[in-house]
Amino acid sequence: MKGLLVSGFTAIGTGTGAMLTLHAEAGLDPMHSVISEYAFHAGGWLLPASLTLFAIGSALIAEAVRRAGMSRWAVALLLGWGASMFMIGAFPTDRPGVPLSLSGGIHRYAAFAAFLMMPLVGLLLARAEIRYAKAMRILSGLALGALLLVVIPYVVRMAGIPLADDDIPAGLTQRVVVVTELGVLALAGLSLLKPSARRSQVSAVLA
Repeated sequence: MKGLLVSGFTAIGTGTGAMLTLHAEAGLDPMHSVISEYAFHAGGWLLPASLTLFAIGSALIAEAVRRAGMSRWAVALLLGWGASMFMIGAFPTDRPGVPLSLSGGIHRYAAFAAFLMMPLVGLLLARAEIRYAKAMRILSGLALGALLLVVIPYVVRMAGIPLADDDIPAGLTQRVVVVTELGVLALAGLSLLKPSARRSQVSAVLA
């Protein structure tokens, strides 16, 4: 169990480092530039690398959650989040101003699926009242609120109202979602390092 968690944290930490390096090198405005745009810069390869590491970390923590006897739904959603992260990196979005392509469509809907799944993981695990349950609820709530702010501009555009990312803090809301969801993932792993996350305490609530 400990080996799984340490490996998972290492993957997540390395992926976070790669993401921060990409942000520092690209020099885009994080308030308005969405993360996907970083793929078009010289160090753009760091984006899929980072997302792949997040996917690996999620899979390792999912296995630890499974071994702890927690909800199979939580395990499935963690694996789904990791698969979505991988697809986001494998299928890049379209450049600004270009019509939506198949790759761009897969990228968009994989991102929405991922953004929706991790808060559900946090709420499921928090129901068991494991360690950090309160923090998980707060982060999951923040992630869902920020996700709503991410989705609204797309709904507005579908209604025929032109709205550019420069007109709204699109980059900020997206980053809030990513940071809070990584926080939920990290807390899920950390909770299993403590005795309070033993099978006997969680299986009756979530199995």
